[in-house]
Amino acid sequence: MSHQHDHNHSHSHSHTPALTSVNTAFIIGIALNLLFVAVEAGVGLYIHSLSLLGDAGHNLTDVGALAISLLAFKLVQKKPTKQFTNGYRKTSILAALLNAVLLLITIGAIAYEATRRLLHPQPVEGTDIAIVAGIGIVINAGTAFLFMSNKEKDINIKGAYLHMMADAAVSLAIVVAGIIIHYTQWYWLDPAFSIIIVIVILISTWSLLKDSVRLALDGVPADIDVDKIKTVAEQTKGVVRIHHLHVWAMSTTQNALTAHVVVQNHLTVQEVQDIKAALKHTFLHHNIQHSTIETETEEVFHKEEVGQC
Repeated sequence: MSHQHDHNHSHSHSHTPALTSVNTAFIIGIALNLLFVAVEAGVGLYIHSLSLLGDAGHNLTDVGALAISLLAFKLVQKKPTKQFTNGYRKTSILAALLNAVLLLITIGAIAYEATRRLLHPQPVEGTDIAIVAGIGIVINAGTAFLFMSNKEKDINIKGAYLHMMADAAVSLAIVVAGIIIHYTQWYWLDPAFSIIIVIVILISTWSLLKDSVRLALDGVPADIDVDKIKTVAEQTKGVVRIHHLHVWAMSTTQNALTAHVVVQNHLTVQEVQDIKAALKHTFLHHNIQHSTIETETEEVFHKEEVGQC
């Protein structure tokens, strides 16, 4: 019976983004949005605008989300220890999940206050709302641009990009609301647009929540097709079949795989090693950076199957 283990730590096909540029993007994004939150909240309190206050609260949550994501990226770079032999890669997944939960809490608070204010609209200055929201468009769109090049490489970066783009869209809607309020005095539009903000945030947050929960529970990452991997791998010369195939995310950018590979009888040690090398290459092309492969002969596999019957 031949059981051989191999751990692949190659990163030649890794989708990991450049950490230096990502860290810089998060720091700039945090600074710009924190400054805007202070301005938006100040004006919102001064003119009693719920849409500005609600958007400021949402933007403050985004600042926290960016900070959490930045911390996760820092932890991912730390080396493994005796207590954490796999390092701190999983923190990037926990950060994405925490960000999604924080956003849901925020939209709940905004929705409650918007509903209450919609029943009792208060006079607000539409021009001030439009000006502040216009600044928000520039800041949010500019921050989103910082994450654009790496948004498909990491769920936290994609989350930051989507949030900033959603914020820019919300700010645009608030500008429109401010202009309409200025000319019509339809003050109910202020809380009404707050409800629109809630809907936009909920839509953009749902996919992040779904993906982060999947990864936190060691589910197969959304961009990986296990059946396809199995089919392609079993076409490797010398491979009879693959079973006990498991795939999960080690972080938001790196995936792992374990599998039992049944090989043809009477192969040499070198031939088995060549099969494993070919499989690792195949797995890398399917965005799996770390693989553990155990091999057994076809004869041994059939004996085990008979013994389990």
